[in-house]
Amino acid sequence: MQRNFLNLSQQAVRALLTRRLRIYSDGIPYDFERLPLKKLLNACVVETSVYFKPSRPWGWPTHLMVEPSSHCNLSCTLCPVTVGLNRPQGHMEFQTFQKLVDEVGEYIFTLLLWDWGEPFLNPAIYDMIAYAGQKGIKTISSSNGHLFAMQDEADKVIRSGLDTLIFAVDGITQATYERYRQGGKLDVALEGMRTVVARKKALGSKKPLVNFRFIVMRHNEDEIPQLKELARSLGVDALTLKTLNPSSQDPYAAEQEAEKQWDFLPRNQQFWRFKCDGMRSRVRRVRNPCKHPWYHPSVHWNGVVCSCTFDPQEKFPLGDLRQTSFRKIWSGQPYRRLRRQFRADWNQVPLCRECSYAYEGGDCSRESISEAVFFPGPL
Repeated sequence: MQRNFLNLSQQAVRALLTRRLRIYSDGIPYDFERLPLKKLLNACVVETSVYFKPSRPWGWPTHLMVEPSSHCNLSCTLCPVTVGLNRPQGHMEFQTFQKLVDEVGEYIFTLLLWDWGEPFLNPAIYDMIAYAGQKGIKTISSSNGHLFAMQDEADKVIRSGLDTLIFAVDGITQATYERYRQGGKLDVALEGMRTVVARKKALGSKKPLVNFRFIVMRHNEDEIPQLKELARSLGVDALTLKTLNPSSQDPYAAEQEAEKQWDFLPRNQQFWRFKCDGMRSRVRRVRNPCKHPWYHPSVHWNGVVCSCTFDPQEKFPLGDLRQTSFRKIWSGQPYRRLRRQFRADWNQVPLCRECSYAYEGGDCSRESISEAVFFPGPL
């Protein structure tokens, strides 16, 4: 841990001297140049606080996850939206998003515009992307891709300035695709990718980077050799192979729901996210590497702030933007209590005890992508 802290310190010094920084998200590099000193100094303070884990935050978030919508047009097998969210569903209002970005946007490097639901069902999504981009924030979103088969939608996402668009497509035949993406049409999702790629070229735009995302599961792992050629033929910028998370996406889910996820685990252990003693026995970490309580909150469509994406049911809300400011929430008692509990014994925190970070190999930000393949761009 001391060596890691030393490496981070050296990176911080280089960033302060050059005003440049490279950040990876799901295997994709994002380069920042001419960074404001204020943003860099905050990042240094935040990384230091991750090491010492104070209950009162020393800095402001450097990354955000925002849920534009909790509605979805598919019914993916292991998703909490399919099982049923025990909270109201809806679209985030632009005013809620604007309030959040106005408060902390000057410190944010990357904004993940998804959580639970299809983000592009929100009519205000393109305004959100453009507004965040004006603040110097790199925007990343994930979609099942069906809407982008329509040229108007493809043009909107390109003109919004989105930095990366992930197409979540987990099969190269309809049979394998719909095993997980229930209700989806593979030909429509692929046409969505083709349309965005073609419209980027027509509009002379380098953005968004089109990322073909493929979660490797037992029923589709044999398709990987053909998958790479398919991705190349579509003209996408990147193909990322993501490992399945066989721990529950919802730590509070019924036992049978959590157990069902193991049936999708691929046979090839190269694509296992976790180190296991046996087929269904993950190796528990001694030290949890999660940094989310100090740098990366999640905000649901209704303005409820949670510590991370692993609280889809809002069992542990930390505040509500409809009632108070984000800054008060970030430094408020619920957040401070969570940080104290995590530092004292994260195994006693229900939200953290069964999170994927609790197991070897489960670091969602660094270890979930088993392979990233990049293709030459058209421009």
